[in-house]
Amino acid sequence: MKKRIAIFASGSGSNAQKLMEHFKRSTDTEISLVLTNNADAYVLQRADNFEIPSHVFDKHEFYKTDEVIDLLKNLDIDLIVLAGFLWLIPKNLIAAYTGRIVNIHPSILPKFGGKGMYGDNVHNAVIAAGETEGGITIHYVNENYDEGEYIYQARYKIDKADNLEMIKFKGQQLEHLHYPRIVESIVKKIKK
Repeated sequence: MKKRIAIFASGSGSNAQKLMEHFKRSTDTEISLVLTNNADAYVLQRADNFEIPSHVFDKHEFYKTDEVIDLLKNLDIDLIVLAGFLWLIPKNLIAAYTGRIVNIHPSILPKFGGKGMYGDNVHNAVIAAGETEGGITIHYVNENYDEGEYIYQARYKIDKADNLEMIKFKGQQLEHLHYPRIVESIVKKIKK
């Protein structure tokens, strides 16, 4: 019986794409659903390209009902993977999937984490702080932004000449290299 992953994303979904590509070849794990809070998110097109069902939800459905949890349970989802999902995960969803929600953050946490720290906001803060290295953190999700237990961190060197685009590129290379592999190692440990 295959393990089933649901991806939550809010935007383009480049990490979601890498996960879809990675697990398309898997015999024991599949991406079963892509969920988003943004009806215009490009991740929906990516999901469609891989013939993966998707679901768009609003704030009321996500925070005031159990509809998203019911959908995940009905599809027998084993692991939730956040890939550029910007909303805080509600307590009822964390309780339903304790230890089975993972996220990737574009810095070496605990530096440059917390509310509002995503995408270019993180990279600009790294530049403003004069950091000599950047990186990524893959972590479990709890009820606070970027405070869950760390699973994996990887670093890259920041050169003096690096601009925002170079730093984003270096970070994204690490994300695409490591996230599918780490997610696979986590899902393998889940008992069906």
